[in-house]
Amino acid sequence: METCTTKIVSLVLRHQKNITLETDERILMVAKDLFWKYGIKSITMDDISKELGMSKKTIYQYFTDKDAVVLEITRREFSAKQVECDRMCSEAKNAVHEILLTMKQMGEMFGNMNAKLFYDLQKYHTEAWNYFSDFKESYLLTIIENNLKRGISEGLYRPSLNIKIMARIRAYQVELAFNPVLFPPDKFNLVDVQMQMIDHFLHGIATIKGHRMINKYQEETDEE
Repeated sequence: METCTTKIVSLVLRHQKNITLETDERILMVAKDLFWKYGIKSITMDDISKELGMSKKTIYQYFTDKDAVVLEITRREFSAKQVECDRMCSEAKNAVHEILLTMKQMGEMFGNMNAKLFYDLQKYHTEAWNYFSDFKESYLLTIIENNLKRGISEGLYRPSLNIKIMARIRAYQVELAFNPVLFPPDKFNLVDVQMQMIDHFLHGIATIKGHRMINKYQEETDEE
């Protein structure tokens, strides 16, 4: 039988666990906001500490270093994106609609993201970049291939498409838009670059029926 003392200890431990979870979340939330706004390289653990109003010593109780913070944010972001992509795939009326839903999601996501973020991730945070690369190879390519197969079966995409090749072209376009040499942030808007790439890709793979579908959805969007 659980004694009064045991109950109190159990409650205290649960309370302490909740505090830990809340602290973890707060550190990650603040760090993500700073990274999204200024890029990763320019933000130090001192900056995160100052923004939190928390000592670095406290932060290091949860994350060993900045790499650990970046990695955990990367894991959580792509996990959330996977859930969102799965939802859109199931809700989309057809393959074209699925891509247009993706365009909307990407516009919202990249609108608040510093163009240097992916470059910083690749150059300075190897483990997090490898996680993104694995996500791209294991999940993103599959999602794109499934969309291409769906579009072909619906008569919206050209049946002569090489699905494997086109899927890789589309997957690496996302990464290409973040290249500061090709698209300097002071000259190009990240959202505009991403939207142009998707639009060009979609029109390139569509059949006449697909083009009609694209125009239909775009007219509906313009009317909203």
